[in-house]
Order: sequence, then C-alpha cells, then structure tokens
Amino acid sequence: MESTVAQKLEALLNLQKIDSRLDSIFKVRGALPEEVQDLEDEIAGYETRLQKFHTDTVALEEDIKRFKDNIKESEKLIKKYQEQQMNVRNNREYDAITKELELQDLEIQVSKKKIGEAQAKIEFKNNEVNELQEILKERQKDLNNKKDELGTIVSESENDESKLKSEREKAIKKIEDRLVKSYTKIRTNAKNGLAVVMVKRGACGGCFNVVPPQRQADIREKKKIIVCEHCGRVFAGVEDEIEEEGLKKKRSRA
Repeated sequence: MESTVAQKLEALLNLQKIDSRLDSIFKVRGALPEEVQDLEDEIAGYETRLQKFHTDTVALEEDIKRFKDNIKESEKLIKKYQEQQMNVRNNREYDAITKELELQDLEIQVSKKKIGEAQAKIEFKNNEVNELQEILKERQKDLNNKKDELGTIVSESENDESKLKSEREKAIKKIEDRLVKSYTKIRTNAKNGLAVVMVKRGACGGCFNVVPPQRQADIREKKKIIVCEHCGRVFAGVEDEIEEEGLKKKRSRA
C-alpha cells in the first residue's frame, strides 16, 4: 500500500535525524581522514621519485661501464697502431696510423669526460635521495601519528556508527528511490547537511528565511511535499512556539 505524504515526511525526517547523528560522529574526526589520505598520497609521490632516482642511477652506472669498456677498446687499438707504426714503409702509412692514434686518444678523452659527468649526476642524485629519505621518514612519522589519532577516535565511535548505518539502511528501504535521490542531492548541496527541516519560530530550520503563514498552514496539513522557496529543503512540519515553550518548562521543572 502506498504511503501517505505524512508517512513519507516522517520517514524522511527519521532519515535526516540518523544522518545528522552520523554527521556529528564524522565531525568529531574533523579533517583527520583527509589529512591521512593527503599524507599517504604525498608519501606515495616520494616513493615514486625515489624509484625514479634508482632507475636513473642504474642507467648512469651502465653508461659508466660502457664508457670504461670503450676506453679499454681504444687502449687496445692504440697499442696495436703503435706497433704498426714501428713497421711503416712510407709517410702515407705513418700519417694514416697517426690519425687513428689521435682519433682513439680523442675517444678516450670523450669517454673520460662522459664518465665524470655521469659520476657527478649520480652524486647529485644520491644527495637528493638522502634528503628525500629524511623527508619521507618525517612524513611517515606524521602519518603514523595521524593514523593512531584517527584510530583512537574511530574506535570510540565505531559501535555507534555501525548501529546508525544499520538503522539508515532500514530507514532508506521505507522511502521511494525518487525521494531518496532528491534528499541526497539536497544534502550534498547543503553546508550543514540538512535536507529535511522543521519550520521553527516561523522560519525555515535550514536557511532561517521567514515562511509565510499560509505556507505554514499548508505544511501542517501534510497533503503534499513542500520545499523552502529559498534553499529547497523539504519541510517535515511546523514546530509551534507553544509546544516549544511547554518543552522548556518541563525541562526547567526537571
């Protein structure tokens, strides 16, 4: 059997009360969850950079090995050409071997220069790695502290949170999907998370703009779902000042 408008409003208000209680739990945690996530992302970034440094260093070390092999090869050729130079038969052969010797000597100089540049880059990267590891160590320490702090807060409220989430699941089942979607959209856009409110002291309980008397009368009748013309929140009913005063008096007597 289809629910009446009054029942729908009651179900929405009940869902709002559950969500507001959950909001208060999450509010106690403050920005800790986001801070933990930010630190985890930052640490992941540092670890990626460290891995890049390692990859670059390995490549530079391979370059150094290749340049050293080039030097050895050039030294072998120089020795070979020097032996040939001793047995030349004419000036043309002598000049040709001399050019080869000069070329191999130049190859050795270039390789030594490249080795020096690669070693300088490795040293620079090692210094950066050491600095990065110190930063990473500090960030990891901060992350552990934040996680411990968040874990303590979560453990104190996890039973209440679990219970409220269970209640929320049951509450949503009593509301049609169309209204749940509208409710969720309003809640997402509302700074205080209120999508369903009461009219209090003649004003919207969400944005506090005045609600005209005739509109209040329509809200009391609960024949249709009425939203605030200023903020779009759903009105679940009207709290009369007499009722509020009565509650205050009962509390004061207690």
